[in-house]
Amino acid sequence: MSRTIFDKIWDSHRIASNAGGGDLILIDRILLHERTGGVALKSLAERGRRVLAPDQAFAVMDHIVDTRPGRTDRTLMPTGTDFIRATREGARAAGLRLFDLDDPAQGIVHVMSPELGLVLPGATLVCPDSHTCSQGALGALAWGIGSTEAEHALATSTLRLRRPPTMRVTVDGALAPGVTAKDLALALVGRFGVGSGKGHVVEYAGSAVRALDVESRLTLCNMATESAAFTAIIAPDEAVIDYLKGRRFAPSGEAWDRAVESWRALASDDDAVFDRELAFDAREVAPMVSWGTSPQQVVPIDGAVPEPGVGQGSDENGQRALAYMGLTPGTPLADLPIDAAFIGSCTNSRIGDLRRAAALLDGRKVAAGIKAICVPGSTQVKQQAEAEGLDKIFLSAGFEWRESGCSMCFYAGGESFAPQARVISSTNRNFESRQGPGTRTHLASPETVAASAIAGRIADPRKVA
Repeated sequence: MSRTIFDKIWDSHRIASNAGGGDLILIDRILLHERTGGVALKSLAERGRRVLAPDQAFAVMDHIVDTRPGRTDRTLMPTGTDFIRATREGARAAGLRLFDLDDPAQGIVHVMSPELGLVLPGATLVCPDSHTCSQGALGALAWGIGSTEAEHALATSTLRLRRPPTMRVTVDGALAPGVTAKDLALALVGRFGVGSGKGHVVEYAGSAVRALDVESRLTLCNMATESAAFTAIIAPDEAVIDYLKGRRFAPSGEAWDRAVESWRALASDDDAVFDRELAFDAREVAPMVSWGTSPQQVVPIDGAVPEPGVGQGSDENGQRALAYMGLTPGTPLADLPIDAAFIGSCTNSRIGDLRRAAALLDGRKVAAGIKAICVPGSTQVKQQAEAEGLDKIFLSAGFEWRESGCSMCFYAGGESFAPQARVISSTNRNFESRQGPGTRTHLASPETVAASAIAGRIADPRKVA
């Protein structure tokens, strides 16, 4: 019987099924961060239970931590320190490997996990964070869970689930020069909508997807949650195998050879049937910028703010988005003045993102009055960027250069931009107050953020390069 890659991973991890249609699934990896990890570990301890497989669970500090140089446990969020210390104490008591603030492997959980080889093709991985789907880029079945599920997974190394439906999104053609995986991800959610993947395991396929490097695939899968998908996955290939070879937690020696042999067989069968199919032509994509308060409210950079209710949400939502963003229909996105620029987040803070942004910034200055911040996705990314001199390019251009963390992708740590500040951002969500109370976020690629910071207005990176 023909099967999808999801079917193969699911079936190989299914321990039991019940009459109600649920399956008990073996979980290979559990990742925790300080915003929810301490809660799960404390609850587990209070029930008198222990972590069943502590060598399969990992904790990292990323969501609430301060990203300013010289940081400590203190954060701008009044309760932030308590979360950090509770997770540290809980992880140590449970025997989990902790990537603390001063650990050279620390980073945003969805950035440091791939770079350490914590996520591997064919594995199941869960984390109390909606963007865990990022890690499907390496051919794993990775999805976000809640704190209660995390507690269950820690205690049993299993989760009870109903088998989700499948959807294949085939993207053929080639992305044009200056167009990135972030633009593709925004174009997909703009075309098909925020509910298009609801509850599905989305497999990205097609020539345009195969042409992406691994970091770009992580960006594409990261944004799948913005279409309400259960998760996303891309079949592993030689690019993934090359990426993982030598990583700290990847297998080595004979185990590596056996793993590679199994990974090369991990793909959907040619005649596999999906519950839903979508197709998209990569040649249609231009650099994209969001105008509203939903990732689906997005247009090409040379486009204009649409009339409310025209293709990108209801009239009511459109009216509210226009009011919040301080925009009117027909306003061109290009040349819209900005107050701030942000490069960071689990979507776009990897070394490749920083290299491409730095290439645009090299020899140029951020426009007067623009607050520009770069937050590398991990300490390893930060150190690699500094070894290449990228930090000097960012600093010389007028960017702040921060420590690794989620930072202003999410207001959890208390870092924010000013109320009503118009921010061009490489993050994944533009919800109301996502980057601080009242901030107005425009989602874009790191290249577009860099070009806009230089111009002091939303700018097409293809005209700056």
